[in-house]
Amino acid sequence: MKKISIVIPAHNEEGNVALVHQKIKEVFDNLEHYNFEIIFVNDGSRDNTQQKLEELSEQFEEIKFIEFSRNFGHQPAVKAGMDNASGNAVISMDGDLQHPPELIPEMIKKWEEGYDIVFTVRKYPKEISVFKRKTSDFFYKILSGLSDVDLTKGGGSDFRLMDAGAVEVMRNLNEDDLFLRGLTSWMGFKQTGISFTANERLSGKSSYNLKKMVTFAFTGITAFSVKPLYIAAYLGFLFSGLSVIGYAVYVIHSFITKTEISGWASLIMTIVFFGGLQLIILGIIGMYLGKIFKQVKHRPNYIIKNKNF
Repeated sequence: MKKISIVIPAHNEEGNVALVHQKIKEVFDNLEHYNFEIIFVNDGSRDNTQQKLEELSEQFEEIKFIEFSRNFGHQPAVKAGMDNASGNAVISMDGDLQHPPELIPEMIKKWEEGYDIVFTVRKYPKEISVFKRKTSDFFYKILSGLSDVDLTKGGGSDFRLMDAGAVEVMRNLNEDDLFLRGLTSWMGFKQTGISFTANERLSGKSSYNLKKMVTFAFTGITAFSVKPLYIAAYLGFLFSGLSVIGYAVYVIHSFITKTEISGWASLIMTIVFFGGLQLIILGIIGMYLGKIFKQVKHRPNYIIKNKNF
């Protein structure tokens, strides 16, 4: 019997944890030669998620839980589940059933064929807004363009299977700002993808608002690329050169035509433009310095308050 560990971050998912367990159990009831455990990671929920998990763990021995001391975020929650998993393979998925458990047998099949990592390529149903789909595709294009990490379009989902050997490598990585989707691609190993259509969230409300998505995007880009720093330098050289050429032409023209050099409005606009450009460049540098500042402290990615195993 091979053991499969299912890692599920849970943040205010009291209405979903019992149902996702039921769906996963139904899948494994039809799978021979495999047993499973579900590791729910309570990421600082404010509802009754923890109470539900404790009740379920008393009824079903396959249910394990980890309770954080506060909300540390989705990526540290996935990492905590992986750090404590004991299966021959680990599957990470969300707890709102947008990641269909029915895909698990196909993922295991690919794993048995010799793939160390089986990632999923997410496709959105027509009900999902055009804005959501376009921004998601745009993010992965930008990330792939600005870094050495090649993420398959839509393949940035955290719904994936990893062999125990790959999980062990992930455990030993010392990253402060975790971006597991990029790390999975960066690690290498033999990988393959499976397409799936994301389901609608059953209950509750997603905690991923626009602000968090933008922050997540910046985390991903700065975690795997220094190209923004080069772009900032190139912009500095470009605009400096253009300004020297432009003002030289303007001064020569004014001298030849004997026209008065004036125009406070254009001068102020120029100062504001280049001042803004400098602030952007300083902001880019500041993001990298901030990551160094946090990394050198060597604080843990998460703190476990309680667990039942």
